Amino acid sequence: MYRVLLVEDDRNIQELIENYFTKKEKDVFIIDIADNGQIGLEMAYENTYDLILLDVMLPEVDGFEVCREVRRDSDVPIMFITARVNESDILNGYALGCDDYVVKPFPLPVLYEKANALIKRSKGLVRSKILTVGNLSLNPNNGIVMCSGEEIKLTAREYGILKVLMENKGRIISREKLVDIVWGYNSGTDERVLDTHIRNLRKALGNERKLIKTAIRRGYKIEE
Repeated sequence: MYRVLLVEDDRNIQELIENYFTKKEKDVFIIDIADNGQIGLEMAYENTYDLILLDVMLPEVDGFEVCREVRRDSDVPIMFITARVNESDILNGYALGCDDYVVKPFPLPVLYEKANALIKRSKGLVRSKILTVGNLSLNPNNGIVMCSGEEIKLTAREYGILKVLMENKGRIISREKLVDIVWGYNSGTDERVLDTHIRNLRKALGNERKLIKTAIRRGYKIEE
């Protein structure tokens, strides 16, 4: 049985998530709900949770501040669920210690699987395989990317793009699908923004930039 704290002020979203999680697999999740950030903080201090689902735009105390305060004393997995899609917000979320950042609107099955995966990883029940292509490796367990023996630093978007491509090594992933996965479904992000991030990612990979192939009018893939 996993206990989850949902800090979200939208009643419709509260109900959708609670119903889906508690009915998906019987007796797997207990969902506690806080309507604002202050109540969420108090509940996080008073109880032990396996996961916190946290909106950013909250009454009283915003989600970023909640995350910052929780991280002072706890390593509980934290997943932001928010409509804020700016890259600066996403990077801020990760800098404050969140484990994942999901953009609204999101499919409930995707949120459910991400939540399950986060909880299991935090408990050491699952360790993801290190992804490798040529001299490039990506460790999903700690987010470290190594290129020709040296660690490279990527933005959140670049990391997300690279992870999707490496998980699908040798397969063409359409530009539309990459945008949906990395930016969030129905985000409205122009696919030209993806192309810019691909260029920046290739630059970061240096001599290994050739691993990322462009399939004209179709998308991108990674292979040796």
